Amino acid sequence: MKRNILLIGMVLVLAFTVAITGPAMAKDLIKLPTCWMPEHELFFAWYAKEKGWDKEEGLELELLYFESGMSQLEALPAKQWVLGATGGVPHILGALRYNAQMIGLGNNESFLNTVFARPDSAVVKTKGWNKKHPEVMGTPADVKGKTFLVTTASSAHYAMSTYLQSMGLKDSDVVVKQMDQSSIMAAFDSGIGDFACLWAPYSYKAEANGWIEVSNVDKAGAALPITFVGDKAFCEKNPEVVAKFLRVMFRSINKLADEGATDENIKLFQRMYQEWAGMEYSYADAKKDIEMHPVWKLEEQLKLFDASKGESTAQKNERLIAELLLHANGRITDEELAKVSKGDWITDKYLKMVKTPIPSYK
Repeated sequence: MKRNILLIGMVLVLAFTVAITGPAMAKDLIKLPTCWMPEHELFFAWYAKEKGWDKEEGLELELLYFESGMSQLEALPAKQWVLGATGGVPHILGALRYNAQMIGLGNNESFLNTVFARPDSAVVKTKGWNKKHPEVMGTPADVKGKTFLVTTASSAHYAMSTYLQSMGLKDSDVVVKQMDQSSIMAAFDSGIGDFACLWAPYSYKAEANGWIEVSNVDKAGAALPITFVGDKAFCEKNPEVVAKFLRVMFRSINKLADEGATDENIKLFQRMYQEWAGMEYSYADAKKDIEMHPVWKLEEQLKLFDASKGESTAQKNERLIAELLLHANGRITDEELAKVSKGDWITDKYLKMVKTPIPSYK
Protein backbone atom coordinates (compact mmCIF):
# COMPACT_ATOMS: atom_id res chain seq x y z
CA MET A 1 0.00 0.00 0.00
CA LYS A 2 2.82 2.36 0.97
CA ARG A 3 4.54 1.45 -2.29
CA ASN A 4 1.43 2.40 -4.28
CA ILE A 5 1.11 5.69 -2.42
CA LEU A 6 4.77 6.46 -3.10
CA LEU A 7 4.32 5.64 -6.79
CA ILE A 8 1.25 7.85 -7.03
CA GLY A 9 3.16 10.65 -5.34
CA MET A 10 6.03 10.37 -7.79
CA VAL A 11 3.59 10.52 -10.72
CA LEU A 12 1.94 13.63 -9.28
CA VAL A 13 5.31 15.31 -8.78
CA LEU A 14 6.32 14.49 -12.34
CA ALA A 15 3.01 15.80 -13.69
CA PHE A 16 3.40 19.00 -11.68
CA THR A 17 6.96 19.45 -12.95
CA VAL A 18 5.84 19.06 -16.57
CA ALA A 19 2.97 21.47 -15.96
CA ILE A 20 5.23 24.24 -14.72
CA THR A 21 8.20 23.69 -17.04
CA GLY A 22 6.18 23.15 -20.26
CA PRO A 23 4.77 26.71 -20.35
CA ALA A 24 8.13 28.08 -19.27
CA MET A 25 9.87 26.33 -22.15
CA ALA A 26 7.21 27.54 -24.58
CA LYS A 27 7.59 31.05 -23.24
CA ASP A 28 11.32 30.93 -23.90
CA LEU A 29 10.82 30.18 -27.59
CA ILE A 30 11.43 33.11 -29.93
CA LYS A 31 8.32 33.60 -32.03
CA LEU A 32 9.15 34.30 -35.66
CA PRO A 33 6.47 35.50 -38.09
CA THR A 34 7.58 34.25 -41.52
CA CYS A 35 6.18 34.79 -45.02
CA TRP A 36 5.39 32.03 -47.53
CA MET A 37 3.47 31.37 -50.71
CA PRO A 38 1.78 28.06 -51.62
CA GLU A 39 4.87 26.87 -53.49
CA HIS A 40 7.69 24.33 -53.31
CA GLU A 41 9.81 26.37 -50.86
CA LEU A 42 7.02 26.24 -48.28
CA PHE A 43 8.16 22.68 -47.58
CA PHE A 44 11.31 23.90 -45.84
CA ALA A 45 9.35 25.57 -43.05
CA TRP A 46 6.27 23.33 -43.04
CA TYR A 47 8.25 20.11 -42.64
CA ALA A 48 10.56 21.68 -40.08
CA LYS A 49 7.54 22.53 -37.92
CA GLU A 50 6.21 19.01 -38.40
CA LYS A 51 9.47 17.65 -36.99
CA GLY A 52 9.85 20.30 -34.29
CA TRP A 53 13.20 21.44 -35.66
CA ASP A 54 12.35 25.10 -35.09
CA LYS A 55 11.81 24.42 -31.39
CA GLU A 56 15.13 22.58 -31.21
CA GLU A 57 16.74 25.88 -32.20
CA GLY A 58 14.66 27.82 -29.66
CA LEU A 59 12.33 29.22 -32.33
CA GLU A 60 8.62 29.05 -33.00
CA LEU A 61 7.89 29.65 -36.66
CA GLU A 62 4.59 31.21 -37.68
CA LEU A 63 3.86 30.47 -41.34
CA LEU A 64 1.93 33.38 -42.87
CA TYR A 65 0.13 32.92 -46.21
CA PHE A 66 0.66 35.33 -49.10
CA GLU A 67 -0.54 35.02 -52.69
CA SER A 68 2.43 36.76 -54.30
CA GLY A 69 5.92 38.08 -53.62
CA MET A 70 4.87 41.72 -53.86
CA SER A 71 2.08 41.21 -51.32
CA GLN A 72 4.75 39.78 -49.02
CA LEU A 73 7.06 42.74 -49.46
CA GLU A 74 4.27 45.29 -49.06
CA ALA A 75 3.55 43.77 -45.64
CA LEU A 76 7.16 44.19 -44.49
CA PRO A 77 7.02 47.85 -43.35
CA ALA A 78 4.28 46.91 -40.89
CA LYS A 79 6.56 44.13 -39.57
CA GLN A 80 3.93 41.49 -40.28
CA TRP A 81 6.89 39.16 -40.84
CA VAL A 82 10.66 39.32 -40.40
CA LEU A 83 11.99 36.27 -42.29
CA GLY A 84 10.75 33.97 -45.03
CA ALA A 85 11.07 33.20 -48.74
CA THR A 86 10.12 35.16 -51.83
CA GLY A 87 10.77 35.34 -55.56
CA GLY A 88 13.92 36.77 -57.09
CA VAL A 89 11.95 39.49 -58.90
CA PRO A 90 9.93 40.99 -56.02
CA HIS A 91 12.96 40.71 -53.77
CA ILE A 92 14.72 43.37 -55.85
CA LEU A 93 11.87 45.82 -55.34
CA GLY A 94 11.75 44.84 -51.68
CA ALA A 95 15.45 45.62 -51.33
CA LEU A 96 14.98 49.04 -52.92
CA ARG A 97 11.82 50.04 -51.08
CA TYR A 98 11.77 48.14 -47.81
CA ASN A 99 15.37 47.16 -46.94
CA ALA A 100 14.76 43.47 -47.58
CA GLN A 101 18.03 41.52 -47.40
CA MET A 102 18.81 38.34 -49.31
CA ILE A 103 20.17 35.88 -46.75
CA GLY A 104 20.11 32.63 -48.72
CA LEU A 105 18.54 30.73 -51.61
CA GLY A 106 15.46 28.53 -51.53
CA ASN A 107 15.47 26.83 -54.92
CA ASN A 108 15.94 27.27 -58.64
CA GLU A 109 12.52 27.95 -60.14
CA SER A 110 13.72 28.78 -63.65
CA PHE A 111 11.95 25.76 -65.13
CA LEU A 112 8.50 26.37 -63.67
CA ASN A 113 7.85 30.05 -64.34
CA THR A 114 6.16 29.69 -67.66
CA VAL A 115 4.22 31.27 -70.50
CA PHE A 116 1.25 29.31 -71.83
CA ALA A 117 -0.83 29.60 -74.98
CA ARG A 118 -3.91 27.72 -76.11
CA PRO A 119 -3.48 24.72 -78.43
CA ASP A 120 -5.06 26.61 -81.36
CA SER A 121 -2.71 29.60 -81.00
CA ALA A 122 -0.49 30.44 -83.97
CA VAL A 123 2.59 30.54 -81.72
CA VAL A 124 2.62 26.77 -81.19
CA LYS A 125 3.23 26.18 -84.92
CA THR A 126 6.81 27.51 -84.77
CA LYS A 127 9.66 26.43 -82.52
CA GLY A 128 13.20 27.80 -82.50
CA TRP A 129 12.63 31.04 -84.42
CA ASN A 130 15.54 32.35 -82.37
CA LYS A 131 18.28 29.78 -82.86
CA LYS A 132 19.77 30.67 -79.45
CA HIS A 133 16.54 29.45 -77.82
CA PRO A 134 15.49 26.36 -79.80
CA GLU A 135 12.71 25.33 -77.40
CA VAL A 136 10.88 28.66 -77.41
CA MET A 137 7.73 28.76 -79.55
CA GLY A 138 6.37 31.50 -81.78
CA THR A 139 7.57 34.40 -83.90
CA PRO A 140 7.50 38.17 -83.25
CA ALA A 141 4.52 38.50 -85.59
CA ASP A 142 2.62 35.89 -83.56
CA VAL A 143 3.27 37.69 -80.30
CA LYS A 144 3.31 41.45 -80.93
CA GLY A 145 0.13 43.21 -79.81
CA LYS A 146 -1.25 40.15 -78.03
CA THR A 147 -2.64 40.16 -74.47
CA PHE A 148 -0.64 38.62 -71.62
CA LEU A 149 -2.28 37.79 -68.28
CA VAL A 150 0.43 38.15 -65.64
CA THR A 151 1.07 38.88 -61.99
CA THR A 152 3.27 41.92 -62.50
CA ALA A 153 6.63 42.39 -60.73
CA SER A 154 6.74 38.65 -60.15
CA SER A 155 8.68 35.61 -61.23
CA ALA A 156 6.01 34.88 -63.84
CA HIS A 157 6.48 38.42 -65.15
CA TYR A 158 10.15 37.60 -65.65
CA ALA A 159 9.12 34.56 -67.67
CA MET A 160 7.04 36.85 -69.86
CA SER A 161 9.79 39.42 -70.32
CA THR A 162 12.46 36.85 -71.17
CA TYR A 163 10.05 35.30 -73.66
CA LEU A 164 9.46 38.66 -75.31
CA GLN A 165 13.19 39.43 -75.36
CA SER A 166 13.86 36.15 -77.16
CA MET A 167 11.59 37.56 -79.89
CA GLY A 168 13.27 40.96 -79.87
CA LEU A 169 10.25 42.48 -78.15
CA LYS A 170 9.55 44.18 -74.82
CA ASP A 171 6.59 44.63 -72.50
CA SER A 172 5.44 47.77 -74.33
CA ASP A 173 4.97 45.73 -77.52
CA VAL A 174 2.14 43.71 -75.96
CA VAL A 175 -0.93 44.28 -73.78
CA VAL A 176 -0.23 43.43 -70.14
CA LYS A 177 -3.17 42.66 -67.85
CA GLN A 178 -2.32 42.43 -64.14
CA MET A 179 -4.01 39.57 -62.26
CA ASP A 180 -3.21 37.26 -59.39
CA GLN A 181 -2.46 33.66 -60.31
CA SER A 182 -5.84 32.13 -59.48
CA SER A 183 -7.61 34.89 -61.43
CA ILE A 184 -5.37 34.22 -64.44
CA MET A 185 -6.40 30.57 -64.38
CA ALA A 186 -10.11 31.44 -64.37
CA ALA A 187 -9.81 34.21 -66.97
CA PHE A 188 -7.71 32.22 -69.44
CA ASP A 189 -10.02 29.24 -69.07
CA SER A 190 -12.90 31.57 -70.01
CA GLY A 191 -11.18 32.69 -73.20
CA ILE A 192 -9.70 35.96 -71.94
CA GLY A 193 -6.18 36.85 -73.10
CA ASP A 194 -3.76 35.22 -75.51
CA PHE A 195 -1.06 34.13 -73.05
CA ALA A 196 -1.08 33.09 -69.39
CA CYS A 197 2.07 33.62 -67.32
CA LEU A 198 2.17 31.22 -64.39
CA TRP A 199 4.31 29.72 -61.67
CA ALA A 200 3.99 26.32 -60.02
CA PRO A 201 1.65 24.86 -58.93
CA TYR A 202 -0.67 26.79 -61.25
CA SER A 203 1.47 25.72 -64.21
CA TYR A 204 0.60 22.08 -63.47
CA LYS A 205 -3.10 22.85 -63.73
CA ALA A 206 -2.42 24.68 -67.00
CA GLU A 207 -0.78 21.55 -68.42
CA ALA A 208 -3.72 19.45 -67.23
CA ASN A 209 -6.02 21.87 -69.07
CA GLY A 210 -4.15 21.16 -72.27
CA TRP A 211 -2.55 24.60 -72.52
CA ILE A 212 0.82 24.65 -74.30
CA GLU A 213 4.00 25.91 -72.66
CA VAL A 214 5.65 28.21 -75.20
CA SER A 215 8.52 29.36 -72.98
CA ASN A 216 9.96 29.37 -69.49
CA VAL A 217 12.79 31.32 -67.87
CA ASP A 218 15.35 28.60 -68.51
CA LYS A 219 14.30 28.04 -72.12
CA ALA A 220 14.67 31.77 -72.75
CA GLY A 221 18.26 31.66 -71.47
CA ALA A 222 17.89 33.18 -68.00
CA ALA A 223 17.95 32.03 -64.37
CA LEU A 224 15.59 32.69 -61.50
CA PRO A 225 15.90 31.79 -57.80
CA ILE A 226 13.58 31.70 -54.86
CA THR A 227 15.35 33.65 -52.14
CA PHE A 228 15.39 33.61 -48.37
CA VAL A 229 14.49 37.13 -47.32
CA GLY A 230 14.84 39.06 -44.09
CA ASP A 231 14.00 42.46 -42.70
CA LYS A 232 17.37 44.23 -42.60
CA ALA A 233 16.85 45.89 -39.22
CA PHE A 234 15.74 42.62 -37.63
CA CYS A 235 18.58 40.64 -39.18
CA GLU A 236 21.27 43.05 -38.07
CA LYS A 237 19.85 43.16 -34.55
CA ASN A 238 19.34 39.38 -34.30
CA PRO A 239 22.06 37.66 -36.38
CA GLU A 240 22.07 34.50 -34.23
CA VAL A 241 18.31 34.10 -34.72
CA VAL A 242 18.72 34.46 -38.49
CA ALA A 243 21.45 31.80 -38.51
CA LYS A 244 19.21 29.44 -36.53
CA PHE A 245 16.34 30.05 -38.95
CA LEU A 246 18.61 29.19 -41.86
CA ARG A 247 19.84 26.04 -40.12
CA VAL A 248 16.23 24.91 -39.77
CA MET A 249 15.68 25.57 -43.48
CA PHE A 250 18.78 23.60 -44.45
CA ARG A 251 17.58 20.55 -42.54
CA SER A 252 14.59 20.40 -44.88
CA ILE A 253 16.68 21.33 -47.92
CA ASN A 254 19.04 18.44 -47.13
CA LYS A 255 16.11 16.04 -47.03
CA LEU A 256 15.04 17.00 -50.55
CA ALA A 257 18.61 17.18 -51.87
CA ASP A 258 19.51 13.74 -50.51
CA GLU A 259 16.25 11.88 -51.08
CA GLY A 260 14.56 13.61 -53.99
CA ALA A 261 11.07 12.57 -55.08
CA THR A 262 10.63 9.52 -52.86
CA ASP A 263 7.16 8.17 -52.19
CA GLU A 264 7.33 9.59 -48.66
CA ASN A 265 8.31 13.08 -49.84
CA ILE A 266 5.69 13.13 -52.59
CA LYS A 267 2.96 12.30 -50.07
CA LEU A 268 4.31 14.92 -47.69
CA PHE A 269 4.01 17.53 -50.44
CA GLN A 270 0.44 16.46 -51.14
CA ARG A 271 -0.46 16.79 -47.46
CA MET A 272 1.35 20.13 -47.13
CA TYR A 273 -0.56 21.72 -50.00
CA GLN A 274 -3.89 20.32 -48.82
CA GLU A 275 -3.50 21.22 -45.13
CA TRP A 276 -1.74 24.57 -45.43
CA ALA A 277 -3.07 25.98 -48.69
CA GLY A 278 -6.28 24.02 -49.29
CA MET A 279 -4.95 22.86 -52.65
CA GLU A 280 -5.52 19.36 -53.96
CA TYR A 281 -2.34 18.03 -55.48
CA SER A 282 -2.04 14.91 -57.58
CA TYR A 283 0.75 12.45 -56.93
CA ALA A 284 2.25 13.24 -60.34
CA ASP A 285 2.21 17.01 -59.74
CA ALA A 286 3.81 16.66 -56.31
CA LYS A 287 6.51 14.47 -57.83
CA LYS A 288 7.19 17.04 -60.54
CA ASP A 289 7.26 19.84 -57.97
CA ILE A 290 10.17 18.16 -56.22
CA GLU A 291 12.00 17.10 -59.36
CA MET A 292 11.79 20.46 -61.13
CA HIS A 293 12.98 22.63 -58.23
CA PRO A 294 16.71 22.03 -57.68
CA VAL A 295 17.95 23.04 -54.23
CA TRP A 296 21.37 23.97 -52.87
CA LYS A 297 22.92 22.78 -49.62
CA LEU A 298 24.81 25.15 -47.32
CA GLU A 299 28.24 24.48 -48.80
CA GLU A 300 26.88 25.08 -52.30
CA GLN A 301 25.20 28.31 -51.27
CA LEU A 302 28.38 29.64 -49.70
CA LYS A 303 30.02 29.28 -53.13
CA LEU A 304 27.10 30.99 -54.88
CA PHE A 305 27.35 33.91 -52.45
CA ASP A 306 31.14 34.21 -52.58
CA ALA A 307 32.02 37.74 -53.71
CA SER A 308 35.71 37.60 -52.71
CA LYS A 309 36.79 37.77 -56.38
CA GLY A 310 34.10 40.10 -57.64
CA GLU A 311 30.37 39.78 -58.27
CA SER A 312 28.95 36.57 -56.81
CA THR A 313 26.62 34.28 -58.74
CA ALA A 314 23.75 35.29 -56.44
CA GLN A 315 24.44 38.97 -57.13
CA LYS A 316 24.76 38.41 -60.88
CA ASN A 317 21.41 36.62 -61.16
CA GLU A 318 19.61 39.43 -59.37
CA ARG A 319 21.39 42.13 -61.38
CA LEU A 320 20.29 40.46 -64.63
CA ILE A 321 16.69 40.29 -63.43
CA ALA A 322 16.87 44.00 -62.60
CA GLU A 323 18.36 44.84 -66.01
CA LEU A 324 16.27 42.58 -68.25
CA LEU A 325 12.90 43.01 -66.56
CA LEU A 326 12.62 45.95 -64.20
CA HIS A 327 14.95 48.52 -65.77
CA ALA A 328 14.22 47.56 -69.38
CA ASN A 329 10.52 48.15 -68.75
CA GLY A 330 10.84 51.35 -66.74
CA ARG A 331 10.06 49.74 -63.39
CA ILE A 332 13.25 51.07 -61.81
CA THR A 333 15.44 54.09 -62.59
CA ASP A 334 19.11 54.19 -63.58
CA GLU A 335 19.95 55.14 -60.01
CA GLU A 336 17.96 52.23 -58.60
CA LEU A 337 19.60 49.82 -61.02
CA ALA A 338 22.98 51.02 -59.77
CA LYS A 339 21.89 50.28 -56.19
CA VAL A 340 20.74 46.80 -57.15
CA SER A 341 23.94 46.13 -59.08
CA LYS A 342 26.07 47.15 -56.08
CA GLY A 343 24.77 43.95 -54.49
CA ASP A 344 25.31 44.90 -50.84
CA TRP A 345 21.75 43.80 -50.01
CA ILE A 346 22.83 40.24 -50.82
CA THR A 347 24.86 38.87 -47.94
CA ASP A 348 26.49 35.60 -46.87
CA LYS A 349 26.98 36.89 -43.32
CA TYR A 350 24.27 34.68 -41.86
CA LEU A 351 25.09 31.64 -43.99
CA LYS A 352 28.59 31.73 -42.50
CA MET A 353 27.07 31.73 -38.99
CA VAL A 354 24.99 28.58 -39.50
CA LYS A 355 26.00 25.90 -37.02
CA THR A 356 27.36 22.75 -38.64
CA PRO A 357 27.16 19.88 -39.23
CA ILE A 358 23.62 19.91 -40.53
CA PRO A 359 21.97 16.46 -40.48
CA SER A 360 21.89 14.75 -43.88
CA TYR A 361 19.79 11.84 -45.17
CA LYS A 362 22.38 9.75 -46.97
